[in-house]
Amino acid sequence: MNQEIKQAYPKAYEAIDKATIESGFTMASDALTCSLLKTLAASKPNARFLELGTGTGLSTSWILEGMDAASTLVSIDNDAQFLAIAQQFLGDDKRLELVCTDGDDWFGQNKHLKFDYIFADTWHGKYLLLDEAITMLNPGGLYIIDDMLPQPNWPDGHHEKALKLVEVLEQRTDLVLTKQCWATGIVIAVKKVV
Repeated sequence: MNQEIKQAYPKAYEAIDKATIESGFTMASDALTCSLLKTLAASKPNARFLELGTGTGLSTSWILEGMDAASTLVSIDNDAQFLAIAQQFLGDDKRLELVCTDGDDWFGQNKHLKFDYIFADTWHGKYLLLDEAITMLNPGGLYIIDDMLPQPNWPDGHHEKALKLVEVLEQRTDLVLTKQCWATGIVIAVKKVV
């Protein structure tokens, strides 16, 4: 077995990838991670999805590809320039709501919402407001994070933050957790049904 992706890429992927490179955005999720996001999305029919950190929409396009027609995706980011790329290529999808806002503000205004799938690809919901994100997860829901293995764009001291986050997740009693030393380092957790 190899790590080649043999499935079709999302229709908008190539255009988003080109615009991403042109924009100078360097924090996009890799294709291996995105393929897994699509596969996991397909396991949640008629579900509510949340993506924290849209970026330019590369991972968003994969999540949408895995979702069924009855599901919805809220994807938030605080950078209007990069979010505009996602809007340009994915904005016609009626299942998608793109929100340009600060993570603190969004969590503060949306504590009541519940989701079946959360991909936390930014500080909020991962390194910040982790408890709030897990509280928004329905029982049986998926919580997914990537970039848990050292990355070339990490600032000094970030490796220790990543290790601490994994420790915190491992100590939670409300999650069933799997750590994968694959792609950029992925953690998949399922919220326990009480």
